[in-house]
Amino acid sequence: MKAGIHPDYHPVVFEDSGTGKRFLTRSTVTSERTVEWSDGQRYPLIVVDVTADSHPFWTGAHRVLDTQGRVEKFERKYGRRARRGGEG
Repeated sequence: MKAGIHPDYHPVVFEDSGTGKRFLTRSTVTSERTVEWSDGQRYPLIVVDVTADSHPFWTGAHRVLDTQGRVEKFERKYGRRARRGGEG
């Protein structure tokens, strides 16, 4: 590798803003905020909106978001139909 062309890759603590869970990893991102980790060292702190700790895919809390009324619009246009069951 050429020297001096790569960004600084260093330990960083990421915090999930929804759950407060923190994890230590390595990244090129920087921050003025720091936090003391369990090893007694201070690391840059990066607060993010979503991590595997809060994302519905990883937590199993899947939900359908219908912010524009698409289901209701579909049902008005085509009517509400019961699901077929037990065929096959």
